Amino acid sequence: MIARANGRYRVLGETLDIGIGNMLDKFARVHGIPFPGGPEIERLADACLRDGPPSLDEVQLPYGVHGMDIAFSGILTSAVQRVREDSPLQVICWSLQEHAFATCVEVAERALAHTGKTELLLGGGVACNGRLREMAQRMCIERGASAHWPDKAYCVDNGTMIAELGRRMHQCGISTRIEDSAINPSLRTDYTSVAWA
Repeated sequence: MIARANGRYRVLGETLDIGIGNMLDKFARVHGIPFPGGPEIERLADACLRDGPPSLDEVQLPYGVHGMDIAFSGILTSAVQRVREDSPLQVICWSLQEHAFATCVEVAERALAHTGKTELLLGGGVACNGRLREMAQRMCIERGASAHWPDKAYCVDNGTMIAELGRRMHQCGISTRIEDSAINPSLRTDYTSVAWA
């Protein structure tokens, strides 16, 4: 969860273990669902709703909110275990989405309240999920904010994001020498000045 302030993106909350997309992909892999797992999990969750939503009490999973941070490893372990204990895969897919997305939306609402901002932007592959979009939209409407997301083609990992950043930086006169352009796996979002915004 990041917000721009004073020329930098500030990290307001982050995952303490694995990212939500990684968690969904790991759950999918365990159940023979090919990569990326999110679209099939969403389809199975939607199929579960044909007879009405099950009770969350029946398929409760851990809720990993820690202040403004989130943890997903516990919900992953619990969801895998529930399927092993003969809970229907469709029902657990539905519960997994409901619990995981609720944590994200709760933290997003806290971030909006903390920063005073009125716009929420979803990004990444998980932002393709219709249920997450619906939950974010509902929360934003209730608090007088607006929710946004790119077209699905631009949510997934792709070169378009990198090219657009490069274009904006070039327009602002920012360049990087080839010898300084190596990948830095330790680089955090909040380490970089946002001079191109």
